[in-house]
Amino acid sequence: MARFSGRKVLITGAGSGIGREMTRLFLEEGASVIGADLDPSNVPAGAHQFKVDTSSEDDVAQLFTAARDTLGGVDILCNNAGIGSTTSVLDATVAEWDRVFAVNVRGTFLCTKYALPYMLDQKAGVIVNTASVAGMIGLADRASYAASKGAVIALTKQVAVQWAKDGIRCNCVCPGTVDSPWVGRLLEQSDDPQRRRAELVARQPLGRLAQPVEIAKAAVYLASDDAAFVTGTEFVIDGGILAG
Repeated sequence: MARFSGRKVLITGAGSGIGREMTRLFLEEGASVIGADLDPSNVPAGAHQFKVDTSSEDDVAQLFTAARDTLGGVDILCNNAGIGSTTSVLDATVAEWDRVFAVNVRGTFLCTKYALPYMLDQKAGVIVNTASVAGMIGLADRASYAASKGAVIALTKQVAVQWAKDGIRCNCVCPGTVDSPWVGRLLEQSDDPQRRRAELVARQPLGRLAQPVEIAKAAVYLASDDAAFVTGTEFVIDGGILAG
């Protein structure tokens, strides 16, 4: 029997990378899914596609109205939409800092805020946030990104503790470097893409980048009843970075 038969799932950042794989896996396991993205054209077939900028409260409010009208509510929320940056504190601009926090932190906050009423009404719900090992350790030239993902981890724990008594679980996945479209764009901007990729690979003791589906599978586990006693945790999937 499909683990998510009858479950209503909303995924942000569903048009590429980890979010696209999350959407595909939830669909395969019987869920009804809204796949939201700034460009929803690549959201997998079978999901309800919705265009959203998660940093905009108006957009998020419309997204959850659509979830109510289309699915009848939300049982599982995957806050996966996010953007990266590759600057130090010295090089980062205020505009860059604010944009990274608007998407990665404000977007997670807003979607959680709008999902919670549905979950509180039914005394059940699961939230899975996409954070990063960058929010747990120091990485060069990741000032805005690392700080934003550290905030996502802290918010995950706060939500988990406050709403546990209401049957709501909240966890986050913390990937290492993932072979995602964003990393691909990062490599394209490098003076020596092959050398830069080798440097990223070398960070993981397992000697390779993660595949998006590997992170998505962890998120699906955290959303499932198999993880019924798991809340407030950082699920690290980093090829051994933190162990080094």
